[in-house]
Amino acid sequence: MAKATKRTTTVVAADGTRYDELKQMLQDRQRELVTEVQGKIRGVRAEGAEKPHEVMDPGETSEVDIQEDIELALIQMKAETLNKINEALTRLEEGRYGKCFECGDEIAEARLRALPFAVRCKDCEEAREIAAQRERTLSQRRGASSLFYDLQS
Repeated sequence: MAKATKRTTTVVAADGTRYDELKQMLQDRQRELVTEVQGKIRGVRAEGAEKPHEVMDPGETSEVDIQEDIELALIQMKAETLNKINEALTRLEEGRYGKCFECGDEIAEARLRALPFAVRCKDCEEAREIAAQRERTLSQRRGASSLFYDLQS
């Protein structure tokens, strides 16, 4: 009997600690991403201010354009991750953090440590990915068959 009480106490204490640690991870990552995004935006602005003075051939211009596109894509990815972290912190404050959106079960701690803004448990995420893959395959087949149909017309 004493063993069961001790076990329950440990689970509750671990659970509270779990969320405190995960909240700290989220907040640390949030600060890191804000700093990175702001730095990259400042860098892009600074480079843009210097450009009118430079004269480049078409090859150099193309290379610079590709670099800028990559930088902007990285900024966008980091901003999207930052939004996911902000949403996770909101769920944490509301007491909904760590619960799967699909089945309502607890998301495994290992998954939350690897992806602290996860919204689905491993099983539901895998099912979602399989369904998305099936949908892509069907869309490709539909696209290929409509192309074939257009060639026949």
